[in-house]
Order: sequence, then C-alpha cells, then structure tokens
Amino acid sequence: MALVSFIGRVLFASVFILSAWQEFNEFGVDGGPAVKELRPKFNVFSKTVSSHTGLQVPEFDIKYVVAAAVAFKGVGSILFTFGSTIGAYLLVLHQLILTPIVYDFYNYEKEKKEFGLLFTKFSQNLALLGALLFFIGMKNSIPTRQLKKKAPKTKTV
Repeated sequence: MALVSFIGRVLFASVFILSAWQEFNEFGVDGGPAVKELRPKFNVFSKTVSSHTGLQVPEFDIKYVVAAAVAFKGVGSILFTFGSTIGAYLLVLHQLILTPIVYDFYNYEKEKKEFGLLFTKFSQNLALLGALLFFIGMKNSIPTRQLKKKAPKTKTV
C-alpha cells in the first residue's frame, strides 16, 4: 500500500516537476516566455480586481512572480512526493494564486474558442487543487501514533 501511495504521489507531482523544470530552463535574464504570457494576464486581472473591489494591486516585476512560482512548484512537488504536507501547502498556494490569473476564461465570451480552452485548463487545475486539499485532509485526519506508557511493575519482596 505504501508503494502504491508513493507511485501515485510521484505521478501527481510529475505535472508540477516537469512544468517547474521547463520554466526554470527557459527563465533566462528576462524571465522567459512565462513572463511574456503572464504580464498582460496579470494586468487584466489587477484591473478587474481594482474595478470590482476598489483595492489597488501594487506594482511589481512579474519576473519575481514567475521565479516564486517555479520555486513553489519545484520544492512543493519534491516535498509532496515524499508525503510532506508542507509540499502540498506550497502547491495549494501556487494553484490558488496563479490559476485564476493564467486561465482567465472569465474575460472571454462563451462563444469564443479561447473560452473553452481556458475553462478546460481552469477546471483541470481546480481538480489538482481538490486532490491536494484531499491529501491534506487525509494527512490531518490520521491520528499520530502515541507511544503506550508501560505500567510500572510492582516490586515484590
């Protein structure tokens, strides 16, 4: 059972590991293609948040967001592979922050081709998020093993 669980975690984490490895190799000086794709989507996301909530999203370099995403995916997936809830929390944080920004299906009309593609990817990432939350819930529901205290032996004379 432990081997099957480990293989399942390896297969699940491989999505994040391979993605992090690819983004790390393409990162370069300017952040690579991930920055070029994320910058306009983040600008639209921040305008949407500002218009709906009235809060201003602070300006920062998107290159650091991509670097943090690569680190979260890489470290989180390796820790998750070995059964760590910290790794699962890192992957959850990554999914919660980047999924609504990268897969912005809500900015397209339902009839457009992009809507269907982005909504499918968004749904797949929600499924990954659900699996991570399930893992965290299962890990937290398993009681920790407590050592049984031995009863002191009575001495006979």
